[in-house]
Amino acid sequence: MDELIHRSQHRVLYGDTDAAAVVYNANYLRYFELGRTEFMRDRVCTYREIEQLGIILPVTECHIRFKAPARYDDLLTIETFLTELKKVSCTFSYRILREKEASKPLLLAKGFTTHASVNREGKLTPLPTEITQKLQIFLPSPAPLQRESS
Repeated sequence: MDELIHRSQHRVLYGDTDAAAVVYNANYLRYFELGRTEFMRDRVCTYREIEQLGIILPVTECHIRFKAPARYDDLLTIETFLTELKKVSCTFSYRILREKEASKPLLLAKGFTTHASVNREGKLTPLPTEITQKLQIFLPSPAPLQRESS
């Protein structure tokens, strides 16, 4: 299972924090994007390559559960893993952890984003076969490509 998880690191910038000196909540979606982008780059292809195929993957649903705050200069680990793959969508899940010296990392937030596969006109379009074949090997258990229900 550990080989299915992609890990990226990010050090919190001062500009990521709010007046309470903690990471502003919307920035966690940016951290999810950072993790997802690096997952795709390392394991499948870049988003630029997907766009060159005429496909865009906008977020259609997202969820974040906050557990503890991140603060300026914290070193975060963003764990990203693919949890669902359908004909015209995919879902990534995330865990954001703060590295701690001499102990286990602390879970700060967890969540998911679901992405539709659409063409430049915004019409649902099946994910290209070459992309789904590469993504399928990163599902938690081998699962056939599911069809979207209407």
